Amino acid sequence: MTLDLSLYLVTDSTSAILGSRDIYKVVEEACKGGVTIVQYRDKTSDTGLLVETATRLHEITKRYNVPLIINDRVDVAMASGAEGVHLGQDDMSITAAKKILSKDAIVGISASSVEEAVKAVEEGADYLGIGTLFATPTKTNTKNIIGTAGVKTILDSISRLNRTVGTVAIGGINLSNVQRVLYQSAGQNKALDGVAIVSAIIAADDPKSVAEQFKQAIAIPPPFITGSPEISSSVDAGALAAAVPEVVQKVVNCHPIVHSMINFVVANFVANVAISAGLSPIMSQYGDEAKDLAVHRGGLVINMGTLTSASIGEYLKAIKAYNTNGNPVVLDPVGAGATAIRRDAVKTLMAGGYFDLIKGNEREIRQVYGNTSNLTQRGVDSGPSSLNDVEKATLARDLARRERNIVLLTGAVDYLSDGYRVIAVKNGHELLSKATGTGCAIGTVCGAYMAAYRDDKFLAVLAGLLMYEIAAENAAAKNTVHGPGSFLPAFLDEVHSIWGKASQGNVTWAHGRAKIEEIQL
Repeated sequence: MTLDLSLYLVTDSTSAILGSRDIYKVVEEACKGGVTIVQYRDKTSDTGLLVETATRLHEITKRYNVPLIINDRVDVAMASGAEGVHLGQDDMSITAAKKILSKDAIVGISASSVEEAVKAVEEGADYLGIGTLFATPTKTNTKNIIGTAGVKTILDSISRLNRTVGTVAIGGINLSNVQRVLYQSAGQNKALDGVAIVSAIIAADDPKSVAEQFKQAIAIPPPFITGSPEISSSVDAGALAAAVPEVVQKVVNCHPIVHSMINFVVANFVANVAISAGLSPIMSQYGDEAKDLAVHRGGLVINMGTLTSASIGEYLKAIKAYNTNGNPVVLDPVGAGATAIRRDAVKTLMAGGYFDLIKGNEREIRQVYGNTSNLTQRGVDSGPSSLNDVEKATLARDLARRERNIVLLTGAVDYLSDGYRVIAVKNGHELLSKATGTGCAIGTVCGAYMAAYRDDKFLAVLAGLLMYEIAAENAAAKNTVHGPGSFLPAFLDEVHSIWGKASQGNVTWAHGRAKIEEIQL
């Protein structure tokens, strides 16, 4: 029997999940809906009941040519005639199980670390259940939550071994995140073979319909990957700079909506920047509005500068709406390392949706990546740098590669990466760092640019950034500008001036102005 792991159902007989439903009916309906493998998991019933239930389940799964796997219990697998067993790290070894079971028996094992995964492959596991991916109420004894980044690390590690093995991710996967899980978990040489689903199907009123929806979602790419890094052309810095005016012109003609869930300290300034740049800003912290706003193909910006107890829930609602509609989402993790609340907020948001762009200063990007050794942050300011230029470029590239998105690390020199290329941008002016809101506005501009220019998100962000920073250079050069107070209105005027020229097809504002170079790592 060919092992198809694409939609792996794990049963749960607890009252909290199964409730009053009949497990046999649930499993049969799920098989009708297209699950490709079923694991019977029951950690509380006695052996006699386990064998009886497994035997009846096996009669059902055989009718649909779906393998039945028994969790933990090799003896129950043998007694019921099931096709295999799934072992935990504290259960019988793979080697011992294979000696007892038939030569065709399927033996899978849970793995939550590279060490566990490599050992399992070397010992002959037929597949790995990798997780726990996200926090879930169905399993309270999790060693840790590894997220899509942890899954990717494991996949990359086992792809270098001499033996291939099947893989599924498990833990908190549902219809709203399954496509993102498959997309972001993919390693450079190996992707997941499937996903393991528990409560999303077992607790469903219509397991067949939900299984069918999972099958459909698994079969197609997520809507937000249009213009993903993998389909961006690999071109040099000169070609990128030459393409910027065309992008800016398209954006100003499109007049894209940008929904900014931004901190209230800078909302007025950022809205003025957006209007001056020919964008259509909506400043709303109300996540329920996103469902209506997202249909207009605009961008969403999550800026966590002024968190409240309600912020995260509102952000997650909006992220879901924009991800579902395939619209770009920007994360600006302001002050990400300043407090425990902000650090937890970053983890929750990263687990809760896909961000097309993560934009932040050095300390914020390090916090998002998890490179926090010797890292402290006081307030929301960037503070002194602790990385050299190569290290900054590498950090931007590695985070973008891990998350399969775009990363913009801002500073005196900005580093932009899609996980493959890294561009250093040396435009801008130091006065941008002397006024509140100038950094936050970059996220809003880039969100709108990605919404209007979807062919290449990397180029879209670069274009928005260069437009913004060239405007800052123009403003700072005026003889009426003497400091931050006089700089800001001049800056708004220059943003508006570029908008006016671009809307008329005039590209002279950009000629010879881009100070960018491709970094070879």
